Amino acid sequence: MTGAAPFEKVPHRALITLCLMIATLMQALDSTIANVALPYMQGSLSATYDEITWVLTSYVTAAAIMTAPVGWMAMRFGRKRLFLCCLIGFTVASMMCGAAQTLPQMVVFRLLQGVFGAALVPLSQSTMLDIYPHEMRGSAMAIWGMGVMVGPILGPTLGGYLTEMYNWRWVFYVNLPFGVLAVAGLLVFMPKTQPTQGMRFDWIGFAVLAMGVGALQMMLDRGQNQDWFNSTEIITEAVLAGLGIYLFIVHMLTAPKPFLPPVIFKDVNFVVSVVLMFAVGMVLLASSALIAPWLQNLANFPVETAGLALAPRGVGTMAAMLIGGRLSQRHDPRLFIALGVLLLCYSLWGMTAWTPDVSQGTVVINIIVQGAGLGFVFIPLQVVAFATLAPALRADGTSVMSLSRNIGSAIGVSVTSALLTRNSQILHEQIGSYVTPFSRALQQVPALNPATRHGAAMLDQIIQQQAQIIAYIDDFKLLIFTSLPALLLLLLLRRPSRTAAPPADAHVGMD
Repeated sequence: MTGAAPFEKVPHRALITLCLMIATLMQALDSTIANVALPYMQGSLSATYDEITWVLTSYVTAAAIMTAPVGWMAMRFGRKRLFLCCLIGFTVASMMCGAAQTLPQMVVFRLLQGVFGAALVPLSQSTMLDIYPHEMRGSAMAIWGMGVMVGPILGPTLGGYLTEMYNWRWVFYVNLPFGVLAVAGLLVFMPKTQPTQGMRFDWIGFAVLAMGVGALQMMLDRGQNQDWFNSTEIITEAVLAGLGIYLFIVHMLTAPKPFLPPVIFKDVNFVVSVVLMFAVGMVLLASSALIAPWLQNLANFPVETAGLALAPRGVGTMAAMLIGGRLSQRHDPRLFIALGVLLLCYSLWGMTAWTPDVSQGTVVINIIVQGAGLGFVFIPLQVVAFATLAPALRADGTSVMSLSRNIGSAIGVSVTSALLTRNSQILHEQIGSYVTPFSRALQQVPALNPATRHGAAMLDQIIQQQAQIIAYIDDFKLLIFTSLPALLLLLLLRRPSRTAAPPADAHVGMD
């Protein structure tokens, strides 16, 4: 990395750190702040449940794809110039999201948010590493990592408060004052880095990877509405996804300088860790996207209460990351990964017993356990992934891990939302087939007489609620079956040596 030499004191380092943390916090907040506002956005934008989740998946997918060229762009155009452009673009895109009037507008603006926001976390991290001397980098990364964790913790709570007090548009407008403050501070105080001319980037490999991932996400997002493979659009997107991924693999194996060196996938520990990160990434965002509407639509929690109920997951994650990060250096990190997976499955299993009258205490306990499970997986998994990887490949390794997590998160949201919609419809029909005017139980409740308009409407509402409860349970079970096989993959991991430690840029797993 280029920038200020470690032994030279950088002026106004505290102010630069503050502005970097604001930028990082903005990007981290926007991955979760919209979760509790989804039901309100759904009504305002006239969208179905599986359509409104595009607000989440479009942002995550764009950020995942655009993470790859960040390092090249920073050296080609200069880190400060790129950082300011991305921060301004992210702030403007946030305002456009708040002003969106239709679902297509919202999806396009969220894509722009993800494109500009992808660079904020890696650029702020590399800047922090440059402005602090070597002996202070550990503390600097700890402060930076804790700041990144505040985003997912505050996201649902802040989103619920803003939606309750104002409306859902303010979950995006809130970025404006912080974006202006961060841009002004970095414009004045951030040290410049000189661009490097003549650098080449593997745009072919990047283009086919983007095509494959983008087409796959489009197929998953629109499959439910287009009747899956009975639709020409879905078949076309499936072909493009398969072709893009195939061409990316062939290009990576044959190109002289691909942007992902194939030698990185010869490390068994790293490859298994990437698969594990993908599986955990599916649970990371999908569970949050399911819990928020469940609490509001079925348990009738106010939006502010739903946001507060989700906040303890971040607290559990932070505590587990601190404990797991310390102990995984002294003990076998595979044990903590196994513990994290078991806690994750235990919390999801507890959610399969939720009913609309579930208590807030039960919800909070499940959420804390789930957060602790995620925390116990992330840091030990980074330790194992990078323990046997060559130091020269660590920068590429962190990009692959981030890409795997983000793609897993986007696919998890798409699959669970599509199954929720589909299973709700199927279960509604199955349960409704047992409702007839000749039912003894219904005859004893005149208000539910299906022969009357009021009774039919009441019955339909009850049936729909029961169908949704069962459909949510099926999704929670799916996430359990996604997580449990991770325990078998642990058998393929080798225990790292006691001196092995992840690089400073590998400690972020929740941005």
